[in-house]
Amino acid sequence: MCTVIVNVPDHPDDPTRLLAVRDEDPTRPWNPLGAWWPERDGRIVGVRDARAGGAWLAARPDAGRLAVLLNRADISERTDEEVASRGVLPLDAVQGVTPRDDPRTRGFNLVDVEGERVRVTSWNGRVLRSHDLAPGVHMLAHDDVDDEATARIAAWLNAFREASRTAPREDWLGGWFDVLDVSSRLSPDDDRAIIRDNRPHGFPTQSLLLCAAEITASSVEVRYGELPEPAVWSRTALRE
Repeated sequence: MCTVIVNVPDHPDDPTRLLAVRDEDPTRPWNPLGAWWPERDGRIVGVRDARAGGAWLAARPDAGRLAVLLNRADISERTDEEVASRGVLPLDAVQGVTPRDDPRTRGFNLVDVEGERVRVTSWNGRVLRSHDLAPGVHMLAHDDVDDEATARIAAWLNAFREASRTAPREDWLGGWFDVLDVSSRLSPDDDRAIIRDNRPHGFPTQSLLLCAAEITASSVEVRYGELPEPAVWSRTALRE
C-alpha cells in the first residue's frame, strides 16, 4: 500500500527525483536508512526490514542506482512456504540484477532507478511486466503506474505535476510537501489519502516513514524521515 512519486527528467544531465511513503504494520520492526548489508559489498544503503533482512528501499550511491519496493495483489496459488521474501529485490536491483521469468515471491511493483532511467517491473504472481517511464511526473501505488483506478493517484497526480512545474527547482520537495499538506486534510482511511491508515480496509498497515532522493548517473542523495505517529503527517525533518 506504499506510494511513490517520481519525476523522470527530460535531460540526462538533470537528476531523477523521487519521494516514497512507506506503509507497514507498525509492530513490524525496521532499521532506518543505513548500510545494513556488508555481505553485499558494503556499498548499499537502505531501509531494512529487521524481520526478514531485506530492504524496502535501497541505493548504491557510487553507481547512481536506487530501488524501492511496493506490494501488489498476488493471484498465484502458492502457499507462504513456497515464496521467498520480496525484500531481496531492491538489493538485487541496485546491483544490476532485475527480476526475470518466474519470481518466487508475492506480487510487487519494483521501481528501479539508474541515473535518468526509471523502470517499473510488476509481478502479480503469474505475469511479469517491465517498462521504462517517459519523462515527467508519475505516481505508483499497489496497481499500475498513473492508474486512475487508484483513488489517491486520481486525486493527486495532477497536483504533483503542477507542483513540479511551478516550484523552484531547488525546492522541488517543498512543492511536493505542499501537496501532502493538502492531502492530509483527508481522513487517513479515505481511499484518496496518501498518508494512510489501511486498517479499516482490512490491512494492518499505516504510513510510517518517507524517503526523498535525487539520483544522477554518478550519485544518489537520500533523505529519510519518520512520521511523528503512524498515519499522521507533518513536514518531517528529513536527514541524510
